[in-house]
Amino acid sequence: MNNKLETGILLVSDPFLKDPNFLRSVILICEYNADGSFGFVLNKHYDKNLNELIPDIGNIHFPVFQGGPVQLDTLHFLHTCPHLIDGGVNVTENIYWGGNFEQVVDAIKSKKITPRNIRFYIGYSGWEQGQLDAEIDEKTWILHEAEKKFVFHLNVDMLWKDILNDMGGDFKMMVNFPLDPQLN
Repeated sequence: MNNKLETGILLVSDPFLKDPNFLRSVILICEYNADGSFGFVLNKHYDKNLNELIPDIGNIHFPVFQGGPVQLDTLHFLHTCPHLIDGGVNVTENIYWGGNFEQVVDAIKSKKITPRNIRFYIGYSGWEQGQLDAEIDEKTWILHEAEKKFVFHLNVDMLWKDILNDMGGDFKMMVNFPLDPQLN
């Protein structure tokens, strides 16, 4: 298991994190450097599909996820198709961020891309220089290696629990922690 904060790592929220933007969330860090960090919440549904956000796209009913609370007027995507989409940034093994959107639309229309290998996000999660490091020191986040099976998880409602179960030990017990321990 990788315990180093870097580009391509997953942040798994502490079970008692109260921030509604990040409650029981999993975030893929797409960039981590001296200037700050950003990534996308992988397991929060958005209330519209891609065709509702971009009517000109046609009858394409791909789900969209809430990438985070920053710049909610932006659309981003992660994919595993650099052979079909030019200009993507490699985040980690076989996972890319962004690229040529016209190629995305063409590949979706021709059924070369499915929701199993591309995900769309409204907004993103961002941290200023040193902010994310401080949150890690405060134990707000648990680090886990990013893998395609998690980034493109088929049941995002189970993603947080599935990662903690995958980690085993004390982490596996966390899946049963109540949202508010005072109610226990």
